[in-house]
Amino acid sequence: MSIDTFTDLGVPAELTKILAAQGITTPSPIQAASLPDSLDGADILGRGRTGSGKTLAFLLPLVVGLDENNYEARPKKPRALVLAPTRELATQINTALAPLAKEYGLTHATVFGGVGQKPQVDALRKGTDILIACPGRLEDLMNQGHADLSDVEITILDEADHMADLGFLPGVTRILKATPDDGQRMLFSATLDSGIKKLVDKFLHNPITHEADSAQSPVTTMTHHVLHVTDEHHLDVLVNLLARTDKAVVFTRTKHRAKRMAKKLNAAGVPSVELHGNLAQNARTRNMAAFSSGDARVLVATDIAARGIHVDHVDLVIHADPPVEHKAYLHRSGRTARAGAAGTVITMMTDEQTRDVRDLLRKAGIKAPTTRVTPEHTLIAELVPGEPNLPGAWTSPVPTPKQRPAGQGTGRRGRSRGRGRDSAGPSSTRNSENTPRHGTEHSRPARSNTTTNASSHTPNGTPAAGRSRSRKRPAKRRGTQHSKPNN
Repeated sequence: MSIDTFTDLGVPAELTKILAAQGITTPSPIQAASLPDSLDGADILGRGRTGSGKTLAFLLPLVVGLDENNYEARPKKPRALVLAPTRELATQINTALAPLAKEYGLTHATVFGGVGQKPQVDALRKGTDILIACPGRLEDLMNQGHADLSDVEITILDEADHMADLGFLPGVTRILKATPDDGQRMLFSATLDSGIKKLVDKFLHNPITHEADSAQSPVTTMTHHVLHVTDEHHLDVLVNLLARTDKAVVFTRTKHRAKRMAKKLNAAGVPSVELHGNLAQNARTRNMAAFSSGDARVLVATDIAARGIHVDHVDLVIHADPPVEHKAYLHRSGRTARAGAAGTVITMMTDEQTRDVRDLLRKAGIKAPTTRVTPEHTLIAELVPGEPNLPGAWTSPVPTPKQRPAGQGTGRRGRSRGRGRDSAGPSSTRNSENTPRHGTEHSRPARSNTTTNASSHTPNGTPAAGRSRSRKRPAKRRGTQHSKPNN
């Protein structure tokens, strides 16, 4: 019998209702393959491209496992840890987690760079069930005594190969050593390079391997084209492509070029925002919100956005600057044609880039027709159908004094299911750098005022009267023994 619903896979009814309300009723291949084992407590090695549904594949068993174990998080000691390579990915995981955690009254906090650490220190001190963190800042907080991973029951590594690319693996190894060896661990990676294989061998116990939509194979719903342009025509061709689309991501090689490109596109009438490592966190958040809402039609980004940024209905990706590595090409291109949708990928190539682009596509396994074009070429309208529309530059709203960035959170003060409330707290920001050092944004728990069966806290963070829960660590749920995957 084929499995075609989340209920068939063992996902509790209350969570399937939340997914259905979001329009998610059919599991993706990676979810259908891995959820029965992960819900049973097994260690998981998941391999699949971005956009394959990996986030829900680990968030669903995460919240179910914590709810079944059911004890209160202690100050500085999270019960679950999700490691992500970038603050954008951490934020998106946190957003996807929020309704699921709220159903079970679970608190969650995010930790990454580019913002002050005080809000995150406060969240950890009060106790949080789920910590979503980037490795650099998490290690900083551990070294300062603000974070203790000795209570972690479930550990998840998302985009592990990207963490390897950023040089995070030594820090990730130290972090994993600080978690209990008997906890459940799940690692998701598009590829399994030597560094990732060492992590799997060292920290995962008899992991079950599930692979769907390998990142090394092209997406069948994605079409690829190479447009051969002169330097003189490069910008005009780009503008004519973007004038016909509702939502597109344009990739550049450097943060300075991304900034200049966004400025030029806005000057040409294409509402655009930029995303790169020179932006402060509040600027990143503002620009992503403008792109997600449609106020800005185009996101001009460096490779920092090739992982973890999920915006619905991106139908066009343009490599204004071809990447150096074929893996970067695939990850960039993965911003479109997600979850079975169609999408178009265009690489703009100048004369001096011809050999590099040819090698890039060969290594990526992509066969793309190459056409020499001018701004008036008829192929532009064929690739991006629609009437040209240049509404004008995107302008950033001027914040009033009360519109300072705030950390948003959903939290638990009582254990009554479904009673988590949103609350906001101040979050200071500082200029971020394009480095793998990460800071924090947190989900601040709110107090529950009603239930008598729930444990709660006083404003100073000390336990208040209520139900006490055992500190005994539940036995790790395991099914049958599984052999190590042969990779």
